[in-house]
Amino acid sequence: MACSRTCSRILGLSLGTTALFAAGANTVLLFPNWDFTYLLRGLIGRHAMLGSGLWGGGFMVLTAATLISLMGWRYGCFSKSGPCCSMLISVLSSGLASLGALVCFITSGGALKDGPFCMFDVSSLNQTQAWKYGYPFKDLHNRNYLHDRSLWNSVCLEPSKAVVWHVSFFSTLLCISLLQMLLVAVHCINSFLGLFCSLCEE
Repeated sequence: MACSRTCSRILGLSLGTTALFAAGANTVLLFPNWDFTYLLRGLIGRHAMLGSGLWGGGFMVLTAATLISLMGWRYGCFSKSGPCCSMLISVLSSGLASLGALVCFITSGGALKDGPFCMFDVSSLNQTQAWKYGYPFKDLHNRNYLHDRSLWNSVCLEPSKAVVWHVSFFSTLLCISLLQMLLVAVHCINSFLGLFCSLCEE
């Protein structure tokens, strides 16, 4: 049982750390190239504006991590909680963290699939040169921008290095959310083992 509580402390701390990194990565996506003007002008992509790394992989996971840590350290109302009560809290915290991480994972995957929101050239043969903001890689059915790096600096005109910024931080969010789901799975196993051990001790 003591081993289970120690594991909960470590898992709570680990999940809390990943939540802070997820919130940080999503925040950075709101300021391409550290430029605040894009956010003020409303020129930020919908995936970044959704903020799944802030409220999903960030706040929801951090809340669950706090609950897990409190159970591990036996603070406050958790100091005298029985095995069934602890299991219920474990299930609730796992569900909360799983939901937050899953939303962040799906949003990040969709963002990587659609590509960055940037200014690109939309001129055709019978038009003068024209630019607009949008998702230039979304309709490239014959070429995948993630594999073809020659597109990274040739399609998006503004912000500069928009593709690198987009891919770097959404890939980070994708990896963080995967790690969070793995930690939640470990927490579930730890909780079941803790419940089993406590019932055996009784």
